[in-house]
Amino acid sequence: MQRESIWEQYINSPNNERKKLQKDIRTDVLIIGGGIAGILCAYRLKKAGVSCIIVDKGNLLEGVTRNTTAKITLQHGLIYEKIHKTYHKEKAKQYYEINKTAIEEYKRLAESIPCDMEEKTAYIYTTNDRRKLETEAAVYEKLKIPYIWQEDTSIPIQTCGALGIKGQAQFNPIKFLQSLVNQLDYYENAEALDIEDKKTIIKTDKGREKVSKYFTITAEQIVLTTHFPMINIPGGYFAKMYQQRSYVTAIQNAPKLDGMYIDENEHGFSFRNYGDYLLLGGGGHKTGTKGGGYEVLRKFASQHYAGKKISYEWAAQDCMSLDKIPYIGIHSKNRSNLYVATGFNKWGMTSAMAAAIVLEEMIISGKSMYEQLFSPQRSFIHPQLAVNLTSALGNIIRPGKRCTHMGCALRWNPQERTWDCPCHGSRFREEGTVLENPAKRGL
Repeated sequence: MQRESIWEQYINSPNNERKKLQKDIRTDVLIIGGGIAGILCAYRLKKAGVSCIIVDKGNLLEGVTRNTTAKITLQHGLIYEKIHKTYHKEKAKQYYEINKTAIEEYKRLAESIPCDMEEKTAYIYTTNDRRKLETEAAVYEKLKIPYIWQEDTSIPIQTCGALGIKGQAQFNPIKFLQSLVNQLDYYENAEALDIEDKKTIIKTDKGREKVSKYFTITAEQIVLTTHFPMINIPGGYFAKMYQQRSYVTAIQNAPKLDGMYIDENEHGFSFRNYGDYLLLGGGGHKTGTKGGGYEVLRKFASQHYAGKKISYEWAAQDCMSLDKIPYIGIHSKNRSNLYVATGFNKWGMTSAMAAAIVLEEMIISGKSMYEQLFSPQRSFIHPQLAVNLTSALGNIIRPGKRCTHMGCALRWNPQERTWDCPCHGSRFREEGTVLENPAKRGL
């Protein structure tokens, strides 16, 4: 059994040259962060004739993107009832429309990119509260979202029904993205240290000598697709987001399903097939706190897929926004040339394409019809804000090893042998080097 994502075997193809920054340069748009959101944004901008460069502190595609389950769907949990209740029908309709457009764009690109894309029905199921699904279905009807209802499912769980949307998809994200990467301008092992108006200071290490060199990239527009934004103030993302870990096992030769499934309960399980494997997800918890982890998945697999081999195990980390809608757009009021895409709430595939579409419109024309829906400046007033701030305060005054981001006390993660921050989700290897941002410095 390999403790890595099933997608990692597709990274680092021989045709993918590792590029290093060796001089000061200028560009129209600089994108900081080489995951799916940054790559899609750069691809769309380049196709529109905009000069664009990506920089990443490590290697492209080797961050959060490689740990996805790679489901492309507009069914993001029971999101439409939440948006309809909080922001009314118009915003819920917009959320549906932009995510529908994102799926259509993936399918269009996949026509010329071999990436194992398959059209599937996405289902959200419940084990104990049918009314939740019925309430969501009622909102679907108001928004004219076509759906199906399924009483019996192909998953090995007793459910109270499942709400499905046809025409969704699943794919191999690395095969898909590496085809796009080969068409882009990018620099790897180039860490953005500071942004001063239009100038970004980049640190690079020269080969085995590990000699640090510093260069400047000047850009009219700068986009942060670094998972968790690298700038604390202004913006306040440390207060309006937290991070959550979830776990996946790839079980070989498990039965085929008739679609993609996820529990409406955040502590439930998700299912999808890839080739001869079943990708079983679950065991999630807030980063830096105790949770089920791999053991929950192993136990479930031993009960329901006895005798089947677990070939891969991996963990994902997701930024969670206050209202379950991503933050896409201008980073903060006094930084009009700085953009951000974050807070994808476990739906990074569809949200990354939606972000690329919205950011392309805003950068080229100065506006997008979806900018208010995703605005990072929308109201902070939300019950989750109090939870985030209380958690941060409690962990700042708690004794222990300190996170270099904002000083919260770290927790030891015995399953993955890392130091994890319960406030904002930074993670450090056992020896102290940074594994997950927003922390920039090691312990």
